[in-house]
Parts: sequence; C-alpha cells; structure tokens
Amino acid sequence: MTDQPVAIISAGASGIGLSCARALVEAGYRVLTLDIDVEGVAAFEAEFGEGAAVACDVSNPAKVETAFAQLMKSCDRVDVLLNNAGIAGPQQPVEEIEVEAWQSTINTDLNSLFYLTRLVIPLMKAQRSGVILNMSSSAGRYGCPLRSPYVASKWAAIGLTETWAMELGPWNIRVNAICPGSVGGERIERVIQRDAEERGVSAEEIRTVYQRQSSLRDFASAEDIAAMVCFLSGPGGRMVSGQTIGIDGHTESLANWLDP
Repeated sequence: MTDQPVAIISAGASGIGLSCARALVEAGYRVLTLDIDVEGVAAFEAEFGEGAAVACDVSNPAKVETAFAQLMKSCDRVDVLLNNAGIAGPQQPVEEIEVEAWQSTINTDLNSLFYLTRLVIPLMKAQRSGVILNMSSSAGRYGCPLRSPYVASKWAAIGLTETWAMELGPWNIRVNAICPGSVGGERIERVIQRDAEERGVSAEEIRTVYQRQSSLRDFASAEDIAAMVCFLSGPGGRMVSGQTIGIDGHTESLANWLDP
C-alpha cells in the first residue's frame, strides 16, 4: 500500500475519461478505471500499470461491486471518484422511445453513479477526505429536445450532487457536477457530418450553428474538462462543493442572436 493519492474514473479508457486520467497522473495520482471496452482496458493497463483497469459494465451493480473489489486489492484508499460513464441514448420523440432504450440509458448514465459512489464513501469517510465528481451536461441544465432519457439522467446527476454534498460535507468530502457542452473531437464531428447529410448542407455550416450555441463560439476540449477535474480535486478547490460547473463556453438559448 502507498500514500500516493488514488483516483477512480468510470469509463476512463478513452475520450474525456482518458484525458482526465492522464491529467490526474501528471498531478501525482494513481489512476484506476472501470471500462466496458476490453481493448481499452488493456491499453489503459499498458499505459498506467498492471491492475489499473478492470473490464466492467457499470450499469450492472453486481459487476461494479466485483470490479471495485478487484481494483482495491492493490490500494486501500480513494481520494477522487470521477463518475464519467455515459451513453447518448435514443434521439427520438418521447412517445417513440422504447422502454428498453430508456432503461439502458438511465442505468448507465444515472444508476452507475450510485453503484460506484456507495462503494467509495466508506473509504472516504474513514479518511475524512475525498472528492466526488459527477459528469452531467449542459443538457442537465437547459434540457434538450429528443433526448429525454439522457436529459433525465443528467438533471438527476445535479440533484444527487447537491444532496451528496450536504450529506458528506461533515466528513470533508466534496461533491461537484461538471457540465460540458459540445466537446470537440471525433464524436462531435460524426454528429456534424450526419446532421449535414440529413439537411443537405455543408459540414462547415452545421459546425458554425453548433458553435453559435455558446457565447465563446467554440467547442470545449477534453483537456479543458481534465483541467477542471484537476482543479476541483486539488487544493484550489478546497471550498468548492455542491456546485454545478459548466465547461461549455457559456451555453444559453439566447446565444443564437448574438453578433459573431
């Protein structure tokens, strides 16, 4: 066992989670992950060390308990938990959403927060310290048409954040929600390309529309989110708890009428 601080990230083997893992390692943490991607888990272990990752479907509570126990074999503390796992879910009018698709999204985007958080809290209480970060979304603040289960999960993540901050503050455990907007990278580019094809316009036109959704006229990057994770986990965030923090260039509905 070691005194090195430990961070656990759900879905840390790619995308935003991987960027956060690399930033936390640079900040001095040992980083562990639970991720459904078996190949990603192998790559994560190759980069961060044997035993640093476990293949796990975090929407399944029994699998989360087993994976958590496996990760804890090599350490006896958790200083940071980043609940990052999530799926987009169906993009349909609410009356067309299948019950199975609804439940799958809620299980991954919301229930997984509970499954993992309940396991780390006893360790954090024993330490009388800890940081829990829940990945919400700008959709969890403003809503988003045709994304009912995703939005429901992300709004709920904010409510849990405020509730857990109240419950856990006396043990010096801080809880915050992070709300990215559109994040630059392959995923948003695929969305833009698909939208452009459906509308019969150029990808650049669609990209401009998406970027105009924020006052800063740009997408956040995974590194922007990782920087906030490191700030909230470090001494600079000592008195920040129960907060919902947007990393979206100021996304709000009136942005579309602002001059470029």
